[in-house]
Amino acid sequence: MHPVVKPALRRAWRDLRYVQFGMTAAHAVVMGPVDTATGSLLSRFDGTRGLPRLRAEARAMGLPDGHVDALLERLTEAGLVDDVTGGGPAVSALRKRKEAYDRLRPDLASLSVVHPEPGGGAARLAARGAMRVQVRGAGRVGAALAAVLSASGVGRVDVLDGGRVEPWDVAPGGLPAEAVGERRAVSARQLVLRSAPGRGRRTARCSDGDPPEPPPLSLVIVTPRDGFPAYAPDPVAAEDWMATGTPHLYAGVVEASGVVGPLVLPGGSACAGCLALGRADRDPVWPRMAAQWRTPRHRGSSPGPCDLGLATAVAGMAASHALSFLDGELPACTGTRWEVSLPLLEWRSRRIRPHRDCPCGAAGQTEGERASGAGTPHDTMAGAAASTERFRMTDAARQLGIGGAHV
Repeated sequence: MHPVVKPALRRAWRDLRYVQFGMTAAHAVVMGPVDTATGSLLSRFDGTRGLPRLRAEARAMGLPDGHVDALLERLTEAGLVDDVTGGGPAVSALRKRKEAYDRLRPDLASLSVVHPEPGGGAARLAARGAMRVQVRGAGRVGAALAAVLSASGVGRVDVLDGGRVEPWDVAPGGLPAEAVGERRAVSARQLVLRSAPGRGRRTARCSDGDPPEPPPLSLVIVTPRDGFPAYAPDPVAAEDWMATGTPHLYAGVVEASGVVGPLVLPGGSACAGCLALGRADRDPVWPRMAAQWRTPRHRGSSPGPCDLGLATAVAGMAASHALSFLDGELPACTGTRWEVSLPLLEWRSRRIRPHRDCPCGAAGQTEGERASGAGTPHDTMAGAAASTERFRMTDAARQLGIGGAHV
């Protein structure tokens, strides 16, 4: 192990004895009291030294045996230390791909803050490379979202859509202007490849020369160009995902309003059927209107209202929620819809309760529980790593009693 005090957290001395790591309320930690020798030793936790060398240098400074290990233990408990050599074989392979690794270093720094255990952030970043996500829709929201996922290290991002790119599909971070007239699926695939970190990666092949079977889907994200199927998803369209236990997330823009969620864990959280039944309970004529709005003559051929800034915000938020799920968390959109509308742009959430009459079975489960055993396992980091303690600041920075033994 080569420990390093996480460089992603800004460090500042509050006074001569107390040092604060991090400035935001979510991650700030105060350590102290810290004597002069311990403060000097702390500066040597920079990732260039292994534990034997750190112990030897501590003895040379007059610190007692065991001081390095005690300091390391407390730093680890506080989520302040990382291991520059940790993460396992997948992380080692990623580090050797220098161009890709350099592109992803900001993402790695962010993950190191979110996941406190040493090497946890690197392990999650490397694990993304083995995951597969399907994005259904390549409009202003879907194309940008797919590009973000690819650029964030997700190994395979499949984008499904028909037709050809229209001028109104073009967006910064999404489909480029030169793609107008091309097939959407082809243009989206090229966008994903351009966005991926690193170059020259070849598709692995089996011994018979054929490409291997694709990995199972970790997540499906529904981002229709016409945002109505994201706002009022059709339960019939989700039947295959429900049957195979495939997690799926809805996101889109409709009538100058953006929606992200719900993230559906089949059998464990509210689904499209629960959403439709709940809406019908509150408004009995809703199913009749929804059926009319789903018909092609109501959709029309002209582009619907989709503000570019709003679409970009929805794509970014949906991508962040998706990455959080892939990294093993249950983001705030699990069984919840987040909505935002022009012009005030105030995000608001609405919990979607599992409906007792929905055949998905979520009404009888603890929220977020993966109750469905059908289909192929869907790979995420959930359950793959040891449980991690959250280190949150509720009022001011926490006080950790480290040092003071050698004054």
